[in-house]
Amino acid sequence: MHQSNGFSYVCSSSSVLFFIFFGLVEKERWCLIYLLGAFDNMDSTSTTSNGDDNTVVTQAPNAPVTAQRKLNVDLQSQLPKPYLPRALVAADPDHPNGTEGRDHHNMSVLQQHVSFFDRNKDGIVYPWETYQGFRAIGCGIPLSLAAAVIINFAFTIQTKKGWLPSPLLPIYIVDIHKCKHGSDSESYDTEGRFEPSKFDAIFSKYGVTRHNALTLEEMNNMLQANHNAGDFLGRGAAWAEWRLLFSLGKDEEGFLHRETIRGLYDGSLFEQLEKRRTTHSKST
Repeated sequence: MHQSNGFSYVCSSSSVLFFIFFGLVEKERWCLIYLLGAFDNMDSTSTTSNGDDNTVVTQAPNAPVTAQRKLNVDLQSQLPKPYLPRALVAADPDHPNGTEGRDHHNMSVLQQHVSFFDRNKDGIVYPWETYQGFRAIGCGIPLSLAAAVIINFAFTIQTKKGWLPSPLLPIYIVDIHKCKHGSDSESYDTEGRFEPSKFDAIFSKYGVTRHNALTLEEMNNMLQANHNAGDFLGRGAAWAEWRLLFSLGKDEEGFLHRETIRGLYDGSLFEQLEKRRTTHSKST
C-alpha cells in the first residue's frame, strides 16, 4: 500500500513535470514563430521602403541649390543601372548600347575618345598626330599647333614609360586615365569608364531652355558649378575643352545638343566632324 502510494506520487509528479515542460516548449515554440514572423515583416517593410522611389529625396529645403539643379528621378526606368559606369560604351536612355555600329576595340570610353588622334593606330599619340587630328575636325592652324604642344607636353608626363619623359612627347593611350583632370562633369570616372548618371545630370541640372541641350550661358553655369576649389589647372582645361566643343558642335540656333556631347565622350563626334569636313572639301 505504501509502495503503491509512492508509485502513484512519482507518476503524478512525472506527469505534472511533463506537462509543465511541454507547456514551456510549446510557449517557446510559439514565441519563436512570432519573432520570426516579426523579423520577416520588418524585412519586407524595409525592402518596400528602400525600393520605393517616393522615399528618395533629392532636394533639401535648406539647400536651395538642390532645387535649382534637379536630378532625373526617372533615370532608373529609362536606362538599366544608370549608376553603374560603362567601360566600353557611352550609354544613355536613347543609346543603351552606346553608339550604334561603333567598334570599341575593347578600349575604355576615354581611350576611344583619345584614339581618334592616334592617326596610325599604334597606341601612341605624338604631337604631329594631335595637330593632324585637330585639323581634321576643323580647327585652324594656330589652334592646332598650340593644342599639339600643350596637350602632348602635359599628357606625356602623366603617361610616360620610365623615369624621364621622351623628347618626342608621346601620349600612351593605355594610361590615358592618369590624365583625367578635376573641375569636370565627372562623366568619366578615374579609370576612364563612362558614367551615365553623371552625363544625364548635365542636362537635368543645367538644360533649362531645352532639356536635351545647352546654351552658351547654361554651359558656362555648368563649368562654374563644377569648379573645384583651388583647381585652376582643371578649371582652365575644362573651360578650353567645352568652349572648343561649343564652337564646333553648336547648331544654327546656338544649342549644343545632348547627342553631340555624348559623341564627344566616345570620340564618335570627331569622326563625324572629319567626315563632314572631308565631304565639304570635296564638294567645293
